[in-house]
Amino acid sequence: MCHTISAESITRKSSGGNRMTNITISSKGWVVIPSKLRKKYGLKPGSQVKVIDYGGVLALVPLMENPIQEAVGMLESDTSLTEALLEEHSREVVRER
Repeated sequence: MCHTISAESITRKSSGGNRMTNITISSKGWVVIPSKLRKKYGLKPGSQVKVIDYGGVLALVPLMENPIQEAVGMLESDTSLTEALLEEHSREVVRER
């Protein structure tokens, strides 16, 4: 899988773990993402990634195929924020009397 990045070369040294991988950018600006990382992040031919410049660090961030569906349940918790706000408001009303 190749993604175009406007740079001639990038070299990152591995720091012991598998967090960094050395890659080479082709003369056309293509980057080959290692198969282990493609599998880990579910990247298939046609998958899209966002290239983010963090000022000295480039990040490839996989885009969600269906962001609305994938976000369902992200904010679930045991307590309801709405209920908590209503309870707090009730306590404030009692204090103000």
